[in-house]
Amino acid sequence: MTKVVYIVFNIDKANEFEWVAERLDSSKFSLEFISIHSKSETPFKDFCAQHKIPFHHVSYFSKKNIVVAFLKTFLLLWKLKPNVVHAHLFEGGLIGITAAFFAGIKKRIYTRHYATQHHEYAPNGVKYDKFTNLLSTCIIATSKNVEDVLIRMEACPPEKVKLIHHGFPLEDFRNISEERILAIKEKYKINRQPIVGVVSRYLHLKGIQYIIPAFKKILETYPNAMLVLANAKGEYKSTIQQLLSTLPSQNYVEIPFESDNAALFKCFDIFVHVPINAKIEAFGQIYIEALAAGIPSIFTLSGVAAEFIVNKENALVVDFENENQIYDALKLLLSNNALSESIIENGYRSLNMFSIEQKMAALEKLYL
Repeated sequence: MTKVVYIVFNIDKANEFEWVAERLDSSKFSLEFISIHSKSETPFKDFCAQHKIPFHHVSYFSKKNIVVAFLKTFLLLWKLKPNVVHAHLFEGGLIGITAAFFAGIKKRIYTRHYATQHHEYAPNGVKYDKFTNLLSTCIIATSKNVEDVLIRMEACPPEKVKLIHHGFPLEDFRNISEERILAIKEKYKINRQPIVGVVSRYLHLKGIQYIIPAFKKILETYPNAMLVLANAKGEYKSTIQQLLSTLPSQNYVEIPFESDNAALFKCFDIFVHVPINAKIEAFGQIYIEALAAGIPSIFTLSGVAAEFIVNKENALVVDFENENQIYDALKLLLSNNALSESIIENGYRSLNMFSIEQKMAALEKLYL
């Protein structure tokens, strides 16, 4: 039996880890989680308890706690003696991989969940990225973009980097009951048409600042339209809300967090995700989730989108930082039902490379 310990940071709830926990072959692997978090009680802890998965909490409130968090994580790993440590997210990697190195864990895997964010917004963080890269025995790149950043920009040895796309139970996004969809609409008073959806944290790199002006123009033709902004939190919030103040209050809604993500997507008539350049998005899970839910979408080719999105085939593609093209794409999808239907069908068919089964097979091979 191979013992695998996942180290995650600041996770309240994350489908990605729940899907892995439910599907990892229990005849070959035992799984435990170390959660580095300010909260000791979270929905993810409850999930682990329900599934009888050992869960360990390490307190972390700020960078002042990093040494204590490292020592607690080191002691846990020394006690647990796993065959594999798999760390996720920046602090999870920095603390977890370092602790695993000093605990003598020979297989130290780190999944890189971001691309050039430090290079562009926090250059001081790059040296810590390189340190985590150095101590990892394998780094999982979730897209070819991340693979390129690791090898070309951070000088990782190519043999250390393994490309494994995020995987999804695609059918879970397709078959959503009307009751779940209506519950979301009633919960957030989503009561207008057409509905334009955005699911992105309020960060400059996500490009929401170009979506709002495009939506404002759409209101001239579709005055009953509604803009739904989910994951509505982040350091760019004041700028986003200033832009939102130019819209009539009845034409938009902000949702800080919704756990039933699949039903939320099904509320949308159009989905928009437009990161500001080709390198900034590491993967972009919502590219996959929107197409799996059958929502005609408008994208920029960032992250994994560059690997499989084709303009007017499985989505509409717009240039980076271009509100006029976003407006034109919204107008086209709203006026061309045949194109929207074609995009929906082609979009779902293009997702075979992102199945959860494919991801689990790759992970299990790596752990063994």
